[in-house]
Amino acid sequence: MAAPRRRAPLRQQRWKVKDFFTFETYSPFIFDPQYSFAAMLFLFMSEIVVNIFVIHKVKYTEIDWVAYMQEVEGVINGTYDYMQLKGDTGPLVYPAGFVYIFTALYYITSLGANIRLGQYLFAALYCGNLLLVFNIYRKTCKVPPYVFFFMCCASYRIHSIYVLRMFNDPVAMCLLYLAVNLFIYNHWAWGCLVYSLAVSVKMNVLLFSPALLMLLLVSQGWLKTVYHLVICATVQLVLALPFLAANPVGYIVRSFDLGRQFFYKWTVNWRFLPEELFLNRYFHLVLLLLHIVALVTFLSKRWSRSYGGASSLLSRSPIHPVLNSNQIVLPLFAANFIGMCFSRSLHYQFYVWYFHTLHYLLWSTQMSVKYRLLILGVIELCWNTYPSTVFSSAALHVCHAILLGGLWYSETTEKPKTAAQKME
Repeated sequence: MAAPRRRAPLRQQRWKVKDFFTFETYSPFIFDPQYSFAAMLFLFMSEIVVNIFVIHKVKYTEIDWVAYMQEVEGVINGTYDYMQLKGDTGPLVYPAGFVYIFTALYYITSLGANIRLGQYLFAALYCGNLLLVFNIYRKTCKVPPYVFFFMCCASYRIHSIYVLRMFNDPVAMCLLYLAVNLFIYNHWAWGCLVYSLAVSVKMNVLLFSPALLMLLLVSQGWLKTVYHLVICATVQLVLALPFLAANPVGYIVRSFDLGRQFFYKWTVNWRFLPEELFLNRYFHLVLLLLHIVALVTFLSKRWSRSYGGASSLLSRSPIHPVLNSNQIVLPLFAANFIGMCFSRSLHYQFYVWYFHTLHYLLWSTQMSVKYRLLILGVIELCWNTYPSTVFSSAALHVCHAILLGGLWYSETTEKPKTAAQKME
């Protein structure tokens, strides 16, 4: 018969109870990325309350919603020629996916008249987007839990873009984050399909495409990369068929107009320039050239190092490396950020294009925590300054430059393992 187990002394039991109330017991839930779930759950529940509060207590501001409804109403009435579709703010300039999604919203919201219902739908979109972003951060395990407070509760502008303005940008970004989740779970075909859906809502998502192409070459090889690109192209073609049949040139010119002029009065990032230079085509070409140079430099000198160098992208063996979450997320988020740095103009709703990636990018650098938080705060102030000023625009560029430099000098991610290595 086994001897009975002795109970711990009463003093030891009291010590354990005392430990339960110490800071060290709970500090991992604040500082350790592996214990992020509790903070994510708390903040997600809080955001439900915050969004409801904002909807009921802050006045809705009409900017583009009515124009969206007018544009899709034209399609509903039988007009498929993109050159004829327009709203109060101008012609329809978004691809076909936008039309289908906002047509659904048109009917759900009683022909666009039920604004309050639309706000609730965008609040649900906000919460769904947050879950997708949280899962990306949980899988990458890089950012400490306390940082998520700044992601959720510290940005009035982001809440405004979703539930007080109802722009199409959040719809595109939600689909993008869904695609990133699929890439992380190695569902590349489904991820490419959803990614193409995101592009069909708003083409700013194309800023992620250089990194996505690199990841496809690394993880799938040349042949399967072509297959995945065909998936992306097929989605665009199928969605656009009714409009291509009516006026193919008109659809391409309007929905993928890379040369569209932006209004100087709305710019967030170039207020310190004179309007003549802001509208100058040569200035736009210089920005495009700098964008390409930055992408090629990061691709050849930073990202590709994890995969054996840039030359390996052209001669990848059939044995597919197994990419970890950070090797997927960092190039995607960084490529998008580079595009933002050299954008011809950033309008206020464009903040959502990179807001949820900034925390990951900052914690991918070797900067101290105080400088990371300072940059987050200054960027938030710049986007909340309306109208933008010379100082706010300049400060935004300084923050972008510091973060871009931090990414350049950050440590490269470890080399991906092959499937055989992962089994060992």
